[in-house]
Amino acid sequence: QLQHGICWGLVPARAGSKSLALKNLAPLAGRPLLDYGVLAARQAGLERIVCSTDGPEIAARCRELGIAVDDRPAELAGDETPVFEVIAQWLEAVDRRQGAVPEMVALIQPTSPFILPAQIKATVALLRADPKAASAQTVIPCPHNHHAYNQRLVAGNQVSWRFPDERRAAYNKQRKPEHFLFGNLVVFRSREALDQGSVFAQPSLASPIPQAYGFDCDGPDDFRLGGLMLEGGLVALDHLGD
Repeated sequence: QLQHGICWGLVPARAGSKSLALKNLAPLAGRPLLDYGVLAARQAGLERIVCSTDGPEIAARCRELGIAVDDRPAELAGDETPVFEVIAQWLEAVDRRQGAVPEMVALIQPTSPFILPAQIKATVALLRADPKAASAQTVIPCPHNHHAYNQRLVAGNQVSWRFPDERRAAYNKQRKPEHFLFGNLVVFRSREALDQGSVFAQPSLASPIPQAYGFDCDGPDDFRLGGLMLEGGLVALDHLGD
């Protein structure tokens, strides 16, 4: 069963990481990475926020931040575990405990620290307003140098265009179709996501955000870059307070 009109936040935060030990608790500009998305979700007014984790330290921090914790099974805490498997297991556990699941779930990923409460609210409202949509996601403009038509293939030491015919027809910025990248948030309808096996269940609505707010913080260099972005005022995170 569904709790109609209800949207929960889910924070997937496992303890292991290839790029950085205990990455989700590593400091970004002096604050644990985990805090950014959790505090944004709290101010966005989601009915409930839950962290799925296998790490005692992460669980303790979540409780300090005032959100619930679901213990993640060890078999779903590996490097190769798709996040959708974590989500499906969590929804099944919620259904067993409560007899119903929230109609919508906002996936709050710690590696998207520059998410804003207003972006969460807008994306949830966008999905809620269209009953035919299965998900809504923030998107950012694709930089010209990253455009699909500018991508190369390398075989041995030989370089070739990935899409040579399209590149030939759209050789400059003005001729290329506008492409977008994932921003920092996806909100999905639980039933449709489970049926389709994807949080980006179709049809999916676009919620554009400024490019800087789509920053992905994954490795050591990202933490340094993110700190510089905050110091330089490229993003404003007023919801964090002092």
